[in-house]
Amino acid sequence: MDGALTTEHKEDGSLRRRKTEDEGEDQIGSKLSKTESTGLESCLDEPVELRSVHEVIRYGASSLPAKHYDPDTTEPISSGLQSLEELLSWKRSEANPFNVATVPLANREPSLASTPHRTLVSHDMMGGYLDDRFLQGAESEAPYVFYHWQYIDVFNYFSHNMVTIPPAVWTNAAHRHGVIVLGTFITEWTDGGKMCEVFLKEEESYRAVADRLVQIVHCYGFDGWLINIENPLGETAVKNTPLFLRYLTDQMHERVPGSMVLWYDSVLENGQLKWQNELNPSNRVFFSACDGIFTNYNWTEQSLERMKAYSAAQGRLADIFVGVDVFARGEVVGGKLETNKALEMIRKHDFSTAIFAPGWVYESIPDKTDFRKEQDRFWSLLSDFLYVHRPSSPLPFVSSFCQGAGTSLYWRGQREVDRSWFNLDAQELQPLYYKETLEGEGWLRTQGCPEDAWSGGSSLLVEGVLPSMLSKVCARIFSLQVPLSSRVFVSLIYKPSPGVTVSLELKTADATLCTHRGVQDIPTSSVEPAALTEDHQLVRQFSQSCGQWNPDGWTVRCSQLELQGCTLRDVCVCDIG
Repeated sequence: MDGALTTEHKEDGSLRRRKTEDEGEDQIGSKLSKTESTGLESCLDEPVELRSVHEVIRYGASSLPAKHYDPDTTEPISSGLQSLEELLSWKRSEANPFNVATVPLANREPSLASTPHRTLVSHDMMGGYLDDRFLQGAESEAPYVFYHWQYIDVFNYFSHNMVTIPPAVWTNAAHRHGVIVLGTFITEWTDGGKMCEVFLKEEESYRAVADRLVQIVHCYGFDGWLINIENPLGETAVKNTPLFLRYLTDQMHERVPGSMVLWYDSVLENGQLKWQNELNPSNRVFFSACDGIFTNYNWTEQSLERMKAYSAAQGRLADIFVGVDVFARGEVVGGKLETNKALEMIRKHDFSTAIFAPGWVYESIPDKTDFRKEQDRFWSLLSDFLYVHRPSSPLPFVSSFCQGAGTSLYWRGQREVDRSWFNLDAQELQPLYYKETLEGEGWLRTQGCPEDAWSGGSSLLVEGVLPSMLSKVCARIFSLQVPLSSRVFVSLIYKPSPGVTVSLELKTADATLCTHRGVQDIPTSSVEPAALTEDHQLVRQFSQSCGQWNPDGWTVRCSQLELQGCTLRDVCVCDIG
């Protein structure tokens, strides 16, 4: 089954585009009123239908520092801060406006606070700030794209800049999926030690650094920090480090609700640089001062057993992110295509996990055009030890499955631009990607399809070998917790292969049951929306609002549901044999 699914649910049969146009008219009206209030006679004397709003655009040199632009293309880029002096002199007025995230953190179920086994991804790939540094997109033949967001709770952008500010394209993509984003504050080697001795020498100096870090998060719209001090600390500096962490964490929680500060397992309470690979009395003081710890990677099962029995861990197992280096450097459990072995052991002991450098998948393959296949393979190996969180934002719910990259750019099923592009900011809400075994040696798989799309750079390809003994096979596309109104409008856009009959199946649950936190096994009912005829009022309204579509090989199907007190739990696409 080859299809792209665009699911749009509406209350009261209203249409999104019409609403947008109405809002635009209101905005224009407010501009006219503002013009009228200036008392300009020429405007007041004009008939209403002849009035207009004029805007003068002037081009001049940018007032932003040159580092905010790529020297070769002059395109705006994101970047980090290199030194303590650069951090302390940072001013909001000189911040990069192109790098401010614009997507608020989406609601999800379960919430991060109530998730017992969290999954963090630390994106450390080839030094960072690659194609993703271009804040308005880039031409890239085969970029690294992350789209398995359903498994992830926390995303950390890592580089060896002293202050790593996540590119807004990552923050926007993560927030769209209910995933919080952490930048990185790192000091290392001899220069890092010197910086620590300066800013950790007294309360005034460490508070100044913390204040700047809070201001940067607030300005750029991400959600917190991984603090990674990988150099020895002197007596005064190490004594002030927990105070710095506590002050930073308190300020982050106050200024950015839902934020997080994590400590990387490196320095001991005596100032020695010695990775412990676990939480223990030597690093407990830092763990107690912030939201959690990200352990080093060379742990053993005995390390996990000690941690689970350790008094400081009681009640905070979810705050202990056991590190897994996908590159498998050193004496580690698993790694590479055996990373699942590490996760299995970590989950056995009820800890959270921090998956470090999953970009190994991209770096390890010589032919980058194989990346999607290898990416799906890697995450499928981990899927048994990862936990899906459900988007729970209210209607409308819309996705065209664009992954934020493509070999062409499509609009309404037509190829508009014939060149490769990459922009995570354009990534739509991603579906569930998986492969499922069916009866009689059958199988079903969902994956991104850049060869054809309805909108953006890719569609969702649902394919498989369907056994003849099954009269109906369904692929679960989304796992959700979306409250539904009594009337719901649904549009489905797909391109079927010959011999395939496509239907849509929605699984709903009693809304009152879904309000109970932590309840996963809620009874569901299946609803199969019946297609409306082309002359139906809602279909005509939908077509008028969205324009005349002439999809090449695509089918546009509209449906309406009458429900009472339901929550949408799953969206499935089915083939009726």
